[in-house]
Amino acid sequence: MRVISGKARGKRLEALEGKDTRPTLDRIKESLFNIIQFDIENAVVLDLFAGSGSLGIECLSRGAKEVVFCDNSGLAIDIINTNIRNTKFEAESIVIKNDYTNALKKAANQNKKFDIIFLDPPYESDFATKALELIVELELLNENGIIIIETNEAGTNLILPEQNENIEMFATRKYGSVVLIFIKKSS
Repeated sequence: MRVISGKARGKRLEALEGKDTRPTLDRIKESLFNIIQFDIENAVVLDLFAGSGSLGIECLSRGAKEVVFCDNSGLAIDIINTNIRNTKFEAESIVIKNDYTNALKKAANQNKKFDIIFLDPPYESDFATKALELIVELELLNENGIIIIETNEAGTNLILPEQNENIEMFATRKYGSVVLIFIKKSS
């Protein structure tokens, strides 16, 4: 796994061993960033269920202003911190060891808003739907902000929150068994 583009291009990133995490494959990451490339410069990003932190680090490499990395695994947090140090993005990074609900509530309490939010929860969970509901309820996404959800085909049954008609799915991409869902908040 490596950083694809920008200031840290070509830097290798560490990943967790085992089956508890699935680092986003380089070819999928490249396609994802081709879609959002014009939204990254100076963006405030949330990498929820961050794993190795590769998506947030890719954003920093491409000019994001700040990335908040969140994972509830101590091992993942160690890997994220190692990858941030190795790519020299400590100043632009905030790393939180917490579950997603507490992390989102903490962000809301701090009046934090995000331009890009990555959700890459365990595929077999309903965490993507619950996190999406909480993001909308707590109004954590800036206007014209984007949420990218990585899931499998079963996860494509995602139900968008009804509280906010300004949230809409604008694209889906399938790469083998992986599906990326792109959601935008419009005015």
